[in-house]
Amino acid sequence: MPSPVPARFTVAALGPAVLVVAAVIAVYAGTLRAPLLFDDRGAITENTSIRSLATAWFPPADGSTTTARPVLNFSFALTYKLSGAEPWGHRAGNIAFHAAAALALLGVARRLFQRVVPEAAPSLALGLALLWALHPLQTESVTCVAQRTEVLCGFFLLGTLYAFLRGTDCSGGLRPPGVGDSAVIDRRYSQTHRPWLVVSVVTCLLGMGSKEVMVSAPLLVLLADRTFVAGSFVGAWRARRSYYLALAATWLLLVILVLGAGGTRGSAAGLGLGVSGWTYLLKQAEALVLYLKLSFWPHPLVLDYGTAVAASPAEVWWQGLVVWTLVGGTLWALWRRPALGFAGVVFFAILAPSSSVVPLVTQTMAEHRMYLPLAAVLALALIGLHRLTGPRAWPGWGALALVFAGLTVARNHDYRDALVIWSDSVAKYPTSARAQHNLAVELLNRGRAGEALTHAENARTLSPDYLPAHYTGGLALLELGRAPEAVIRLEQAVKLGPAHADAHLALGNALMRAGRAADAVAAFRTSLELKPAADAQHNLAVVLLELGRPAEAEQAWRSALTLDPGLVPARRRLGLLLAQAGRLPEAGEQFRVLVEWQPDDPDARANYGNVLLLTRRPAEAAAQYEAALRLRPGDTRVQENLRLAREALAGR
Repeated sequence: MPSPVPARFTVAALGPAVLVVAAVIAVYAGTLRAPLLFDDRGAITENTSIRSLATAWFPPADGSTTTARPVLNFSFALTYKLSGAEPWGHRAGNIAFHAAAALALLGVARRLFQRVVPEAAPSLALGLALLWALHPLQTESVTCVAQRTEVLCGFFLLGTLYAFLRGTDCSGGLRPPGVGDSAVIDRRYSQTHRPWLVVSVVTCLLGMGSKEVMVSAPLLVLLADRTFVAGSFVGAWRARRSYYLALAATWLLLVILVLGAGGTRGSAAGLGLGVSGWTYLLKQAEALVLYLKLSFWPHPLVLDYGTAVAASPAEVWWQGLVVWTLVGGTLWALWRRPALGFAGVVFFAILAPSSSVVPLVTQTMAEHRMYLPLAAVLALALIGLHRLTGPRAWPGWGALALVFAGLTVARNHDYRDALVIWSDSVAKYPTSARAQHNLAVELLNRGRAGEALTHAENARTLSPDYLPAHYTGGLALLELGRAPEAVIRLEQAVKLGPAHADAHLALGNALMRAGRAADAVAAFRTSLELKPAADAQHNLAVVLLELGRPAEAEQAWRSALTLDPGLVPARRRLGLLLAQAGRLPEAGEQFRVLVEWQPDDPDARANYGNVLLLTRRPAEAAAQYEAALRLRPGDTRVQENLRLAREALAGR
């Protein structure tokens, strides 16, 4: 009997795959130059482990996206080889993995639809792959570089399921070996298909190293076996006991990784982190209903929903009713309509790790969690559409795919500018303290301190103990020249985060500007104890000199230059200090290096010329003064010093 699911590459099989990949590239290519956002900096620019393939297998245990996820971290190391810290290489990696996941979904859907709607399986599989890949709800997962964790996990889970279906696909059909076939077929199964089961286990293992929600994969494979292949759990276990033992063994890696991170992923997830499991669970009722609504009506899309939880069941009573109705419907379908029930279980099982009683304290709702569950929702919708329209379903899903593509391109346009995406988030979900704060940061980076202060204060009002709001608010006040107020805000920041080195540094700057030099010294020293940094050493030196402690200032500037030899203000101030102390050769060396590094700096040229003139090297001094005047014509002091240098030359 000819296979209803081609096992080899043909035009009919290759054409849909090419279409899916081309569609993904078309809608996401414009994001390559978008900046790093949100958690991206922690995953890329601040993640030193990805700068080497060897160290990438040991991600930082700081609660960032890559904590306890070595496969994810290694993937970032690979794309770091491509573009360094520049976003385009990492985003190209996300797009490639998303396209690969869409292809895996295409393969899985063709085989599973064959059991549900065999007459339309190829068409509906293509529709599902396109709708899922192009859905605007996927933009956060694909465009935000750090959310590669969702994309990778989705790819590996689909790959695990696809390889399982290939491994149990005798002569292209979905039935176990030995049922209605001869022993010859059993031998063909063993020789031809068993390697796919090995691939399935390896893929599952890689998924466990990508994200914790992969924990559901072995159970979903078992359910797929019961539903589509063996017909019962007992039959699945008897036919493939070794395979399921190997799949279960992949949980060991996940256990090791989670326990290695202290069981809380660096205080990012888990119980006992200040968020009640009960109130978090209540919030998930609202989250699940929101996810379903966005699956069918993807507006408004929000980058950050914040960390709010539900205080009582009364806040989410109707959402809870909807969720329990869906759970009940899924259980009924598992009994009476197993294929439909399977889709429901996929939805709930993948969301369960992030939408149950174990709080993810950094985000209580997030659109990227729908990356793979969206496929289950769309599959059910497509089956319903087919039941209504029959073979005429494809114009409907085809038109919807085009709409989704347009919406995805439009949404990706928001990601091209950090100020735009955070303004969009605040406009759509103003109660997110983190979104308010991130908007404040972008405004401050663009010199709009007044507006930045407004949004930092909004964040502080929404979450009074939110340290970043106090910190950024203090920086904005400092930029506005309101140093005494900045001191108050930054003192609160260091109280909330005693180990926040940058907050201590900013407090030192504010104290210095407020005329409290002695207190500033203490703040700078605390910052340096927490994190040695060149700018903190430089600022400490400045205030020490102001307090009349030049020896300590000199030592601080030398320490700053040890940490960062290219810190121009530190080298200039050290050179001036040495010159004023009469240590001209040492001062000359500092200015010589400064001129080498900044040949277009007229002040560096002039200062070096002064030292050369005082050490009786008038010809070299004149050359430096002439270069300074070319850079800044009309400088009368340099003109006078040039005259003195020329007179010294003439008097020889």
